[in-house]
Amino acid sequence: MNFDYPAPVQALRARLEAFMARYVLPYNAAWHQSVAQGRFPPPFMADLKALAKSEGLWNLFLPTLREDEPGTRLSNLDYAPLAEVMGRLPWASEVFNCSAPDTGNMELLHLFASPSQNQQWLQPLLEGEIRSAFAMSEPDVASSDPTNLQTRVVQQGDAWVINGRKWFTTGATDPRCKILIFMGKTDPDNPDRYKQQSMILVPLNTPGVKVVRPLPVFGFVGVPDRAAEVTFTDVRVPVSNMLLGEGRGFEIAQGRLGPGRIHHCMRLIGLAERVLEAMCKRADDRVAFGRQLSQQTVTQERIGQSRILIDQSRLLTLRAAYMMDTVGNKVAKAEIAMIKVAAPNMACQVIDWAIQLFGGAGVTNDFGLASAYATARLLRIADGPDEVHRNQIAKLEMAKHRH
Repeated sequence: MNFDYPAPVQALRARLEAFMARYVLPYNAAWHQSVAQGRFPPPFMADLKALAKSEGLWNLFLPTLREDEPGTRLSNLDYAPLAEVMGRLPWASEVFNCSAPDTGNMELLHLFASPSQNQQWLQPLLEGEIRSAFAMSEPDVASSDPTNLQTRVVQQGDAWVINGRKWFTTGATDPRCKILIFMGKTDPDNPDRYKQQSMILVPLNTPGVKVVRPLPVFGFVGVPDRAAEVTFTDVRVPVSNMLLGEGRGFEIAQGRLGPGRIHHCMRLIGLAERVLEAMCKRADDRVAFGRQLSQQTVTQERIGQSRILIDQSRLLTLRAAYMMDTVGNKVAKAEIAMIKVAAPNMACQVIDWAIQLFGGAGVTNDFGLASAYATARLLRIADGPDEVHRNQIAKLEMAKHRH
């Protein structure tokens, strides 16, 4: 088998790596300082995004772009190595308009929105003029089973009226956020539990929408994508704001979550690579008990095992991306589920070993390890917890062997 990326992808990756090294990495400390001081977005972000767009490093994630839309038309497999490069810094993907939750929301709008909805919301998102949020999980129910969602959506004349409470609504605290993609229960009495939910477009400035608070992850606000708690009190939006049709929320969610899950995995591989690099340099720089840390057997074992775990996750991710491109997300659901379990667990382990090697410095955020761990640990829960994905994999595996 040939594991080389096509020449155009290699050239694009080289351009992306050069851009990251020249323009993005130098701002890493400033980004963390800005977020810690509550200045979000950082003042330099708009200039970086404009520069990336001018250099054609924009909307790399969406293979279905039309000719009149800004971006590069890449397959999932082609996008994987680029997402890994951007993922080396948890905030860098936004520079290229490739960050969550916007990527998943743009994918969703591409697949399911009406022409007028696309014009109003997708086009500004593709241009980077606005940002978006995704409102699905709720604090009062086990949202790993989305049939539990209780937020009510009732039709009154020509409007949908929404009442409820959401959290981990990614992106809602961003001052550039203008639109929420909201999932709620429109038909609670439907005997098919998977047809009780619908998705609706809710402008963030609609009366009755209140962003209650940001949700820090292990104390970090903005890791990895500025989650928030949001309440909806008698929120009214036009009936035309529904996506695809009543009762089709689960159908839409599957279209969104497949690419979103694998994008997270791609980025985590890049983050783990950067952590491993830092671990190797630290091991050579530090001496304990008369020897460099790099000469300690335990350090060598952990560095070696990290290399194995990262490469395993990369190969699984590339296989899932290939299947998404060739047979579709539905057929590739086992592969997507496998990488969604493997990559966050891999990243947690590699980062944990790095924290241990860095000692006290590792649990501060001077080297970005604590926030990196927070990101990886959250992603063992976000987009479906490990247990849900493992159960799905097991059911698919057992079905192969039943007669």
